[in-house]
Amino acid sequence: MHRLATTLQAPFHWLGQTAMSWSFNAGGLALLTFQVLRNLLPWRWQFDGPETWRNLYRVGVKSFPIVVVTAILVGAIMVIQSGLYIEQYGAYGLLGWGAGYSILREVGPILIGLMFSGRVGANNTAELGTMKVTDQVDALRALAIDPIGYLVMPRFIAMILMMFLLVVIGNFTALIGGAITSQVLLDVNMVLFFQSVIAYVLLDDLLHGLIKAVAFGFAIAIISCHFGLSTSGGAVGVGRAVNASVVGSAIAIFVLDYAITFASL
Repeated sequence: MHRLATTLQAPFHWLGQTAMSWSFNAGGLALLTFQVLRNLLPWRWQFDGPETWRNLYRVGVKSFPIVVVTAILVGAIMVIQSGLYIEQYGAYGLLGWGAGYSILREVGPILIGLMFSGRVGANNTAELGTMKVTDQVDALRALAIDPIGYLVMPRFIAMILMMFLLVVIGNFTALIGGAITSQVLLDVNMVLFFQSVIAYVLLDDLLHGLIKAVAFGFAIAIISCHFGLSTSGGAVGVGRAVNASVVGSAIAIFVLDYAITFASL
């Protein structure tokens, strides 16, 4: 009888734990967002300069090689996929438009955002989580140093700024990769490819993708810092926090992408 009662209670116990966890994370994300935005006010502006430069290098410069390689391959894949239909209808003058439109508005920001969350966001959560479980965050508070200003703000600024710049670089290199692929595989002149991009891809398409880049950088920074600063349970807890950070960032990227795309219709 006791075993039957325990079995019947298990789904409700799991449902309650899940609801509590989601509520805790939603409240924590909202509170951290408020604290970060408050620190951006001119009369409360405070962040650590050397720590910001260190994060700009760690987030941006070290991510540059993998973004360039990923972007070139993305451009090549877009041309290969659209090339099948271009050859069928002989519309070679639209090849650059098809690849450029897809890369600038959707594929570039999303793929670079997912790569960014997997590399930078996960590393950020692991670093803050390790500091949290080893009481280094509490030591900062004991020394009257605000963890938001010293730890979160430099990472927040670096991740938004570098996400924006990496998407700009990624878009440019993806178009180069697409142009090279069109020349080598489809025998479409690279000049014709770029003429098609300039003629048919609008400035609005570029701005649409850059707005997504800023939104993705904002979400990844807040989510990775929240799960890092709320880590508990030692090394195992750090692993759980990193996993939750990557999953949460991926969900946020697709939700924001849908919202921004829908709002622009």
